[in-house]
Amino acid sequence: MIATLFCEYSVRKLIQLAERVEVCLERLEEEQIWRRGSEAENAVGNLVLHLEGNVRQWAISAAGGARDVRERDAEFAARGGVSKAELRRRLGETVREAAAVIEGLSAERLAERVRVQGYELSVLEVVYQVVDHFAGHAGQIQLLTKLYTQQDLGFYAHLTNAQHGESTP
Repeated sequence: MIATLFCEYSVRKLIQLAERVEVCLERLEEEQIWRRGSEAENAVGNLVLHLEGNVRQWAISAAGGARDVRERDAEFAARGGVSKAELRRRLGETVREAAAVIEGLSAERLAERVRVQGYELSVLEVVYQVVDHFAGHAGQIQLLTKLYTQQDLGFYAHLTNAQHGESTP
């Protein structure tokens, strides 16, 4: 029961965060997606590539057993060359695949140990890391989108209304 609750919430949260990143991508111009203030900063495009790589490596490979094909350095080295539509497609596809993996995890599998990026963790810890990591970078993408567009994203507008339909905070 607890395992099911954990996995269901993890999937809902991951999907919600991915949808918010998609909203940000839609609001940004192609140039803004690859804009950097300095070499010490990541562009939104780099963050999206990084999220896609991280979710694939941790959820799909470590938790799901697929072969690890991640090229982490390339996620940060990119300076363009991937369109807004391609970023959205790749991230959406990866999140859907990860959601299917997470939904299928049993309590026994959540307790199993796996090795990813040199860490030995339980599969439960892997799922937790994926959602937490995604939330952190989604927040960065949201902030950059607000800075570039000078607009509120409206993600919490429902809180001014006592009757809101969002099921995941």
